[in-house]
Amino acid sequence: SAGRNIIAFGDSLVSGTGADPGNDMFSIVSGEVGVPIVNKGVPGDTTQDGLNRLETDVLNNDPRIVFVLLGGNDYLRKIPKETTFKNLGIIIERIQEKGAAVILMGVRGGVFRDRFEEDYQDLAKEYKTGYVPNVLEGLITSRQYMYDSIHPNDKGYYIIALRIVPILNSILNRQTY
Repeated sequence: SAGRNIIAFGDSLVSGTGADPGNDMFSIVSGEVGVPIVNKGVPGDTTQDGLNRLETDVLNNDPRIVFVLLGGNDYLRKIPKETTFKNLGIIIERIQEKGAAVILMGVRGGVFRDRFEEDYQDLAKEYKTGYVPNVLEGLITSRQYMYDSIHPNDKGYYIIALRIVPILNSILNRQTY
């Protein structure tokens, strides 16, 4: 990648809703890896909202590596799954066209059965992105890790951060500054 910035792009999970200041997952990842991460999380964003702000929040900010975490609000708002994953594909394509690496992050699409898991996996394979499956896996049903029914607390974000660090490190180790 020719860019300089690592950018976290997404919704309230990216912004760190439910965490104390400095305890959102990307602040933790930044501290663990020793590189700054620009946080462009906006609570409530759908994949369409992400598309609408992609240019200003990501593409115009010299991206080197971009985390993409969107889709949960699409599920909650009953946006058709096809629309969600079409939008995610466009977002990934536009980031990669800019020359940046993408780390796709999945969220669960369903209460009893995850209707999104295969689609996130397929996108990651198709576009050859880094991939963190269902970021809330094992957390959402455990009150000790959750701020509310959707957002982790400091402990929950720490666990997610530990899932992200090896994937980011593997990409950083393949790239040179």
